[in-house]
Amino acid sequence: MKRFTISLDNQLSAQFDKLMRSSGYTNRSEAVRDMIRKQLETEHLKNESDGDCVASLSYIYNHHESDLANRITAIHHNHHNLTLSSMHVHMDHFNCLEVVFLRGSIQNVTDFANQVIATRGVRHGKLFMVPVEIKQEQHLHEPSSHTHSNPLI
Repeated sequence: MKRFTISLDNQLSAQFDKLMRSSGYTNRSEAVRDMIRKQLETEHLKNESDGDCVASLSYIYNHHESDLANRITAIHHNHHNLTLSSMHVHMDHFNCLEVVFLRGSIQNVTDFANQVIATRGVRHGKLFMVPVEIKQEQHLHEPSSHTHSNPLI
């Protein structure tokens, strides 16, 4: 592990310590590491649309809205190869929350998420992606291959 030193003026240092504590960090090093990872992920996702990712897409919609559930389902079926799992929660008599866990190329996951979020009637859509390296692996003790998704950062 490498060490490096940074200098902060008193005001910035106090603000950082306050942010660190309010976020639950017990030391500056872990807070700085997470900030660096977050920025590196952001830059990677912005510049590397050919890479792969794992992601969660969350969105809320009114299931009584005309044909909305069918339109969303059609989008899911058109991208069935991306979905690892999904969860559907009935929030009240009208609104549903769905969370979809995805794995695939950054571009395909982004396209899928944009289609779902842009569907008329979908509200509060949010995509969270982490860049990964995807590997198909076969182990001697297992009859079939499976996928490993290793975070890049």
